Amino acid sequence: MVADVVTEFIEGLVETYPGLQFLDGFPQVKVVLRADVSSATYNKVAVISGGGSGHEPAHAGFVGEGMLTAAICGDVFASPPVDSILAGIRAVTGPMGCLLIVTNYTGDRLNFGLAAEQAKSEGYKVEIVIVGDDCALPPPRGIAGRRGLAGTILVNKIAGAAAAAGLSLADVAAEAKRASEMVGTMGVALSVCTLPGQVTSDRLGPGKMELGLGIHGEPGAAVADLQPVDVVVSHVLKQILSTETNYVPITRGNRVVLMINGLILLEWRMYWSVKTVDRNQDHPGRYLDFYIQPEAYAYSVMELNFLFFMMRLLGATPVMELMIAAGKAVPNLQLEHGLAVERVYTGSFMTSLDMAGFSISIMKADEVILKHLDATTKAPHWPVGVDGNRPPAKIPVPMPPSHSMKSDESLGRPLQLSQQGHVLEVTIEAAAEAVVNLRDRLNEWDSKVGDGDCGSTMYRGATAILEDKKKYYPLNDAAETVNEIGASIRRVMGGTSGILYHIFCKAAYAKLKASSKSGITSKQWAEALEASIAAVSKYGGATAGYRTMLDALIPAAAVLQERLSAGIDPSTAFILSSEAAIAGAESTKHMQAQLIQAGRSTYISPEILASVPDPGAMAAAAWYRAAALAVKDMYQAS
Repeated sequence: MVADVVTEFIEGLVETYPGLQFLDGFPQVKVVLRADVSSATYNKVAVISGGGSGHEPAHAGFVGEGMLTAAICGDVFASPPVDSILAGIRAVTGPMGCLLIVTNYTGDRLNFGLAAEQAKSEGYKVEIVIVGDDCALPPPRGIAGRRGLAGTILVNKIAGAAAAAGLSLADVAAEAKRASEMVGTMGVALSVCTLPGQVTSDRLGPGKMELGLGIHGEPGAAVADLQPVDVVVSHVLKQILSTETNYVPITRGNRVVLMINGLILLEWRMYWSVKTVDRNQDHPGRYLDFYIQPEAYAYSVMELNFLFFMMRLLGATPVMELMIAAGKAVPNLQLEHGLAVERVYTGSFMTSLDMAGFSISIMKADEVILKHLDATTKAPHWPVGVDGNRPPAKIPVPMPPSHSMKSDESLGRPLQLSQQGHVLEVTIEAAAEAVVNLRDRLNEWDSKVGDGDCGSTMYRGATAILEDKKKYYPLNDAAETVNEIGASIRRVMGGTSGILYHIFCKAAYAKLKASSKSGITSKQWAEALEASIAAVSKYGGATAGYRTMLDALIPAAAVLQERLSAGIDPSTAFILSSEAAIAGAESTKHMQAQLIQAGRSTYISPEILASVPDPGAMAAAAWYRAAALAVKDMYQAS
């Protein structure tokens, strides 16, 4: 069944390779990990990557000693959920910590980011490196940035070797980040991919190829007529090494690594569409879908040469045809670009279901990078052999427990509230009710600049908070209460807003957890707000001026810190900062529609944006203002 394709792939993978195992969490949790690694005993940095399935062998095929410690598998072309990522982190991360290597797609960035924040709150050491190696589209790329493509596999190998050598988490992350900045990739295809159970798109017409498309079948930079393979390879290399985009720091005389990556695995599709002459028909040039039975057709030598060129360009044949592309690329790099090609990797590393095509990656190399690439690994799909005897049976590794830092006493609503607990309850109620009351206006604004559901999404989160507060929030413990608010949001709020607010709460929780449980000071609340803003900016990619909730919260945090540092009464400082939040949210009406903006506002005309504030910013300003007023009223009453 289509729904079982990923879990069945994982079962087949671990049966094939003795060194691999999977977590017993199917179907929700799909994690492949090294069979010899346990978080209780592993004394090196764990290296974890992952993403949507359909790109095999990436990433599960690169799990093994010397490369990835675990791979998190989402559904086909879908980012893995936070719970799966957390399960992977908990299963393999020891005291040395773990590095998450994430391809630069919004869903992956947010879900891995939220999982990282949760893991940190549980006491794990976690770092993230985001890889965006796409060189097809010219800058600026906005906050979305460059897509993560096959160059990620080279980064995985380098990070895995650094971790295997015993480097610290900071050093492994630094090696991976440096490698990610040295690599560029571009793909070419003659067809888009077919999602399991769905009809193939006919976006590309006959005799056309697409340059610079993404690994999920998203449109590329350009559609062009078919060209000979040496012309195509030359164009791709020029694009990657362009001094205008300056995406990779490679200049004449540099040493480089070359990867030729097939976008299709032979098993996915057993036929190809080939333009040729059918001698049995009176329709020269028609397109034939046929199985590999060339003897059934009376081709001339010239026609057979064209057939094999087409198969070579499609990436539809095994390594032989990719080797032909490599044979064109190496002398081009040497003679045309003056580069020393130190290593060539050819094969299927990061595919795209049955997408017909290939990609080329070029990485600037030095002795350190080459040492890491040459280091021994048992990852089954890196170009090395696999050893070890397959056991007669494999029992799935049990799901690891959560390393929650909560105590049983802190769970649930306390029988009696402290003064701080009472203030916190009133503040939460006021903030949530403000969002509830603003639902229709938020939807109205969002219908003009988004998909019209901002108010409904925020309403679900606010009503869940109001309901859960009655039973589950340990209000006398501020840090744990903030954590529970995040849990409420995570349960009911979908989309980007839900993830970002959960990240917001997780970052605040981690900051407050280091503070005294007996009472959180105004200064500590301000620091928690700043930590939350930093986390949302880090994983969401936005900052001030991007038409997001940060346009309300960033000025609010700045004013709050400024007023508290000046010695102003905390409740007054809170009120003044809430006025800054309102002003910041209103200012989003005057922000221009540029690529630096986040979300759907990127595509809206300046005229429409000038009349509508950002709904997310207005929602943030509303709950922040309501909370400030509630605090002020309480202290005035006392």
